Amino acid sequence: MTPTKPTTKYFEAVGRRKTAIARVRLFAQAKNEYDINGKTLEQYFPVKEMQIVASEAITNGKPAEKFFVSVHVKGGGISAQSEAMRHGIARALIIYDAELRGKVKKLGYLKRDPRAKERRKFGLKKARKSPQWSKR
Repeated sequence: MTPTKPTTKYFEAVGRRKTAIARVRLFAQAKNEYDINGKTLEQYFPVKEMQIVASEAITNGKPAEKFFVSVHVKGGGISAQSEAMRHGIARALIIYDAELRGKVKKLGYLKRDPRAKERRKFGLKKARKSPQWSKR
């Protein structure tokens, strides 16, 4: 069952991780609900750890209100998508209430994780792995 999206004012932000991009919208509501690409949090992230990572910014940031979170996420794997979602929610919370910035920043959710896969170089098998060397 997909929750119905409210048509009120929202706070929007973009979160990124590796090649995953999450466009997040926060709507003020009575309880926390998630809509990720038309699915609920449990349907989209079947692994419990991913659900926790995706919702960490709201649970640990402790905003005054509850939110309906609408997310459009694409690219990357599910782990990167959940972290991109957390990054986007944290950024949207700052737009909602600037007082939360210190708390969310201290938790490290505002930092865009710069680690990504290194490109492959010519003459090598992978980014740094060289072909097997034989003396004779």
